[in-house]
Amino acid sequence: MSASGTAAAGQVEQMLRQVSPGRYDAYEALLGALAAPSAGRLWMLLWHGRAGSPDAQYGSMEVDGYAYVPCVTSAQELSASGWSRGYEVVDALEVANALYPDHHGLWLNPHAPGGGVGVPWLDLRRIVAGLDRQPAGPLRLSEPAIEVPQFYALLAQNAHRTPAVRALRRAWVQPVLGAPYLAIGLDVYQASPAAVESVRSMMSQSVGAVPEGLAVSTVAMADDHDPVALWMRANARPFYDRDAHARPAGAYGYPPVPGG
Repeated sequence: MSASGTAAAGQVEQMLRQVSPGRYDAYEALLGALAAPSAGRLWMLLWHGRAGSPDAQYGSMEVDGYAYVPCVTSAQELSASGWSRGYEVVDALEVANALYPDHHGLWLNPHAPGGGVGVPWLDLRRIVAGLDRQPAGPLRLSEPAIEVPQFYALLAQNAHRTPAVRALRRAWVQPVLGAPYLAIGLDVYQASPAAVESVRSMMSQSVGAVPEGLAVSTVAMADDHDPVALWMRANARPFYDRDAHARPAGAYGYPPVPGG
């Protein structure tokens, strides 16, 4: 292993040693080290096959009902683990991209005193998408308590003029690190370039009604891996719904009379 590779492994291990319960800042630093191309090299433990072979298969473990793939952070840790089967050295970014869509996380150095550190699939997704582009979990999600009726009204008005938009939802997001913000869930009929540009224009025309100091972010409701979108699907009713606007209203709760 080269000197640069040894230094890279050392950076991950240095961050790993600082992680402890409640130290979310240290955990974020570990994620940053894993995301760095020069630092995030991992020794992936193969349960079957050899590195590069078609039948190569990572090991797996389950913790609290969640799936993880075990790995070690250096050749020294590999030796200390006593692992006698195959392994392959892979960039953490590449591994994260392969694992998170199947809801598998990474477990670093499970042989170490204390059992090592688990990185859930949601954080692997953050590594792939960019740590600065995704909120740091665990997230506290709730209905927004802040009153911004002018913004909601203008956004709904502009959404009605944007044919690509099916519905809009909202949530109040409090990351474990960083400021809380208002998330707007965008449910669209299609994701063509023209549709995406029309939705971007809709948001830019509406943010002028946002009070100063209030951060607003958008979330694609079609994203099956975004925790904010998943929460809004389960818990937030749309504050704008094109289909509901299109349905004729019945009388006193009764459905409309056919032909009436």
